Amino acid sequence: MKKIISFYRSAKEEYDKVIFPTKEQMRSAAISVLIVVTVIALFLALVDIILGAIVSSIL
Repeated sequence: MKKIISFYRSAKEEYDKVIFPTKEQMRSAAISVLIVVTVIALFLALVDIILGAIVSSIL
């Protein structure tokens, strides 16, 4: 029983050390991710269009 109590105490101590992000930090991280994903998607779409045109001109 002492081991279980000791485990929960140490788990609570570790939990208290955790620093959770603020609402502003989460918002800015989400916006950054959306921007990066959009840029990569546009780049891949452009590459797809270019390669599709090259392949269709060859065939």
